[in-house]
Amino acid sequence: MEELDLLKKAWQKDTQSFQQVTENEIYKMLHKNSSSSVKWILIISILEFVLWTFISVFFNTDEYIKQMHAEEMMIYLKILTYVNYAVILWFLYCFYTNYVKISATTSTKQLMQDILRTRKTVQNYVWYNLGMMFVSMIIGFIMEFLYNPQLSVIKDKIAHDEGNGTIIKIVCILSVVMIVFLVIFWLFYKLLYGFLLRRLSNNYKELKKIDL
Repeated sequence: MEELDLLKKAWQKDTQSFQQVTENEIYKMLHKNSSSSVKWILIISILEFVLWTFISVFFNTDEYIKQMHAEEMMIYLKILTYVNYAVILWFLYCFYTNYVKISATTSTKQLMQDILRTRKTVQNYVWYNLGMMFVSMIIGFIMEFLYNPQLSVIKDKIAHDEGNGTIIKIVCILSVVMIVFLVIFWLFYKLLYGFLLRRLSNNYKELKKIDL
């Protein structure tokens, strides 16, 4: 952003005619920077989609589910998987349309609106993924508890626990595990998209000064 800072200083101290030229140069620079940020958001989201798809294919859970004799759960898991893919692809389409729109924008106000829309889309995307991880972990814990024969000792202990102490301990442990994983993934997304969102936010603030 050093070039932008130099232009801003020149804009503030030079003549009125030069101010108009510099304002246009600042807009062009902010537009280019914003378009580049949205392009990288699209690229990163596609790479992330490819990575998770590869992981899901490489670590096929069907055999593990069959070993637990939980075949009746497979249909629900497949439906959840298909819905998740559909939603993720919809987000990728939104990222692409945002990139196309922001690249073709020719006015300051429209660019500001495009930046806000892009930031909102990314935020919704991150919250959706965290929510899906939460749901997936809940389903995984339930399946393990109901179908994994290695947990029969724990189930017997719960059945003979009149004070429900064992259940409380298990719920607390699982809650801590889920919170830790969700925080890790939240930090992961903050690292992936946080820098680009901050750039867009800074661009929006600079555009707002120009638009005054």
